[in-house]
Amino acid sequence: MDIAAKVAQQLLQIKAIKLSPQNPFTWASGIKSPIYCDNRIVLSHPEARNIVKEALVEKASQFGEFDVIAGVATAGIPHGALLADAMNMPFIYVRSKAKEHGRQNLIEGEIKGGERVLVIEDLISTGGSSVKAIESVREAGCEVVGALAIFSYGFDKAKRTFDAANCKFDTLSNYDAMIKEAIASGYVTEADVEMLQEFRTRVGKAS
Repeated sequence: MDIAAKVAQQLLQIKAIKLSPQNPFTWASGIKSPIYCDNRIVLSHPEARNIVKEALVEKASQFGEFDVIAGVATAGIPHGALLADAMNMPFIYVRSKAKEHGRQNLIEGEIKGGERVLVIEDLISTGGSSVKAIESVREAGCEVVGALAIFSYGFDKAKRTFDAANCKFDTLSNYDAMIKEAIASGYVTEADVEMLQEFRTRVGKAS
């Protein structure tokens, strides 16, 4: 079993990915979605957490040499910290906006400028929040070697967003792998697949 299938299987088993084609979830954006992914749940399941951590270590190697790992607040922080610990590397995290008190930091942790940074997200939908964090790291004088996330919805918009930011990205698992595992495990029926695929195509192009 490859990484994408293995991670998708774990996410489904622990219900980090929830599928409800007949009763869609409502995202914060107002989008009605047959899928909801919450990778924070991985943290509560040691076996899944270790599988994700080991997969992050393996996938991180494709980005070449880097000096620092950066988690994107908030859900990317724990997974980035786990990866940094596994690789014995420095860790920072990037806020969505600067603190309004203290040192008013946007980036927490120590960087001096000039470091090569790998950015870690929990999931990628359109890529907007990831690229915002990437630009913050670049503005701090660092080079971003790429972004790595646990899961992607596979929206066309995400590829366009990362291409526009001139940033490489990859994920451990994805929408297609999730659907295959969901069918294999009986989590969804073949009749649900068309709806799931239509949602991905429709929202991905509209966003």
